[in-house]
Amino acid sequence: MKIKPVITVIGAFALLFAVFAALIFFVSSIYGNPKGFSLADKVGVVEVLGPITSSKEIIEDLKTFERDESIKAIVLRVDSPGGGVGPAQEIYAAVKALKSKPVTVSMGSVAASGGYYIAAPAAHVFANPGTITGSIGVIMEFPDIADLLEKIGLQRRVIKSGQFKDIGSPVREMTPDERELLQGLIDDVYMQFVEAVASGRNMEIEAVKAIADGRIFSGRQAKELGLVDELGGLQSAIDYSARRVGIAGEPKVVYPKPEPISIIDLILKRTTASLEQYLQQSEQAQLRMLWNTK
Repeated sequence: MKIKPVITVIGAFALLFAVFAALIFFVSSIYGNPKGFSLADKVGVVEVLGPITSSKEIIEDLKTFERDESIKAIVLRVDSPGGGVGPAQEIYAAVKALKSKPVTVSMGSVAASGGYYIAAPAAHVFANPGTITGSIGVIMEFPDIADLLEKIGLQRRVIKSGQFKDIGSPVREMTPDERELLQGLIDDVYMQFVEAVASGRNMEIEAVKAIADGRIFSGRQAKELGLVDELGGLQSAIDYSARRVGIAGEPKVVYPKPEPISIIDLILKRTTASLEQYLQQSEQAQLRMLWNTK
């Protein structure tokens, strides 16, 4: 048996493996590790920026980081005044369900109403001393242009299948029955908010209700009330998360890898996002967890 050819083949395979490993290391240093190839322990950061109009991308990012074996902890960076009730509740549920890796929240400038809702179930919550947070509550708004229409002599005829089918119509005054129905709806969703905060923050229902009248707090005030755990910025949250899972030294931080997108798709995506935000802000009948600054 000839030994030299065997050694040559083994050496060639070793060289190929070394080149492949170096390539993987280079790519992972830029984009983060591919699934199942763990070179170093990392902290993943998922950002929630601006009004909450959709939950899909945030939940996908959380699940991606949960599956990535190299990511040991997740930081949810929240800089949002809130938004739609449904998306906020879906993100809340996703954060609460993520048991395999601890989620730490870092609040930016604003984490109010729905922005606070999604932070409540996290294992640990950081806020800057001047972060605007709280605003625990639910709101619906309806324009009333009935007087304007009367002045210009414009009338509207409505044919409906039931008493409440055109509830919230801007062209007529709201009836007492309609106001009572909507108030019942608001009260129910409000209690869902209160219960979610009480559960997430391990607080008594009555203690949450005492401060859940829509008022806003600074981060420092929120800490005194038990709504956040610690004062500090994004880096503080990252360092805390790393220590919690035993990462030594300065942790490597990764963000969700952006999907390849063409210029046309980018323009369409931004236009759609702007339109969604406009519709959310202008659609007065939508049930929202939103810090209303108008």
